[in-house]
Amino acid sequence: MVLDRALIFLYEQVLEIELDDIGPLDRADRPKRLPTVLSREEVRRLFGAMSTGPNRLIAHLLYGSGLRLSEALRLRVKELDVGTSRLHVRDGKGGTDRSTVLPERLHGPLRRHLKTVKAQHEADCADGVGGVSLPDAIAEKYPNAKTEWRWQYVFPSTTLSEDPRSGAVRRHHRSDSAVQRAVKQAADAADIEKRATCHTLRHSFATHLLQDGTDVRTIQKLLGHKQLRTTMQYVHVLEQSGDGVTSPLDTLPEDPT
Repeated sequence: MVLDRALIFLYEQVLEIELDDIGPLDRADRPKRLPTVLSREEVRRLFGAMSTGPNRLIAHLLYGSGLRLSEALRLRVKELDVGTSRLHVRDGKGGTDRSTVLPERLHGPLRRHLKTVKAQHEADCADGVGGVSLPDAIAEKYPNAKTEWRWQYVFPSTTLSEDPRSGAVRRHHRSDSAVQRAVKQAADAADIEKRATCHTLRHSFATHLLQDGTDVRTIQKLLGHKQLRTTMQYVHVLEQSGDGVTSPLDTLPEDPT
């Protein structure tokens, strides 16, 4: 391989380090297309361009907890544990459950948000439409759970809709398109040239944790990846970006420019 010969030339001819017969060089698996990651400054600018409200709070959770958009939208009140700063994801991708971090700076905004949501829920119950869709097993075992506060969505829709399965009028969770549109508009307003999406915030969560020295297996658990190689893509992102590498130009005693 050309790359093998180039590395051997570097060691033997440039660095003057003799190598024994090492055979073909092993390479770590590298995804064909690495994920887009925002810098911390770009994340700050994006959030700064978003209006205060549910969409901004959801975006904060995507970056602050590493959630997928679908997981954030399906969050129920009982899955937020402010006391321990943990957030529990039920039936995530692949049908798995996991826990992740709940940022302390979101405790206050979430409490205020839930106060508004609870008032809406109580008004719905008074109107006879306060039920929420539940997993079949839960609905059968606990028929009254659909109106209990702890089972309600953290981010409910602004409108009522008819459940296609039962025909009951209920308040589903917020639309994913509304959040996606809000993130895109904020990225444009913040002059972020990268293609910034909701999933980009999850990628940025993982990469920034890695930059801060968090163990890759811990990040794997927080993201809910079954395979470590899926999480390793963020290591490749850092390798490609040259993170932690100082340019030789910056080490010169005088500025040659």
